[in-house]
Amino acid sequence: MTEPVDIEALEWFVRLREEPADAEQRRAFAAWLATDPEHGAAFARAEALWNRFDAVEPEFRRLRRAGRLGRRDVLLGGLAAALAVPAGYVLYNRQLLFATFRTAAGERASFTLEDGSRVELGSASAMTTDFSPGLRRILLLQGEGFFEVAPDPARPFVVDAAHGRTRALGTAFDVKVTDETVAVAVVEHAVDVAVPDAPPLTLQAGWQVSYGPAGLAAPVEVDTGIVQAWRRDRIVFEDVPLADVLRELQRYRRGRILLMDTDIGNMPVTAVFETRNVDAALATIAATLPVRVVDGRLIAFVYGR
Repeated sequence: MTEPVDIEALEWFVRLREEPADAEQRRAFAAWLATDPEHGAAFARAEALWNRFDAVEPEFRRLRRAGRLGRRDVLLGGLAAALAVPAGYVLYNRQLLFATFRTAAGERASFTLEDGSRVELGSASAMTTDFSPGLRRILLLQGEGFFEVAPDPARPFVVDAAHGRTRALGTAFDVKVTDETVAVAVVEHAVDVAVPDAPPLTLQAGWQVSYGPAGLAAPVEVDTGIVQAWRRDRIVFEDVPLADVLRELQRYRRGRILLMDTDIGNMPVTAVFETRNVDAALATIAATLPVRVVDGRLIAFVYGR
């Protein structure tokens, strides 16, 4: 049976997600968090449940379209129903259950594949291999991977991520999945990047291209040292919006980072952070930008001052 504290946390989650958080509401939320240490843990569970909402969302959306539920009812009802889903039942991406290689938050690891190719996975990453006599296929499910491909003219080496495919042309390259966007950067030689309904794009060393639901973006020239900084436990930002910086730092933190004031999300950030100490990075952001970080046991909340 759902605990009252979980229902309260769901209420707060939906309220903060669906309504602009003014100063009075932020104070009320902070007071609720401070009342009981369990409140922070319950809010973290509500956030995690959102990632599994797709299992129950379609029925609630149907009811809403029929006029039988409001938006708030849809979100609360769906999240509450998700409480009943077994913890081991990964709904948001079943393929993650069968990932051949994976890393935890804050971890990176290197692997040698059966063909001699080398792969380094970044934080919170997962991939599956599918090698056959005619094709060497990698499915990058989440996170980031750096690929150094062993030559084999008879078997192309491809990396599938989201709705696109990167084919190695004797090369070393980086593929990163962020939400619905995939970025491909070439360090040596070249790759072909293909998405549905578009001709393949040949990308040379020193260039990066992104793709997503809108298709391929225009290629941009990049510093390959910055692209590979994560392999040295660093991430480099040059005039990157704060919201994107926090989203990237989230990949290296076992707890959550929640941006509570969306109006500060566009503030540019230029910095180099150690990936092994995300809390120090958050402290630096709070010290150099007009933002405030409230760090709980499981969640770091970022507010405007």
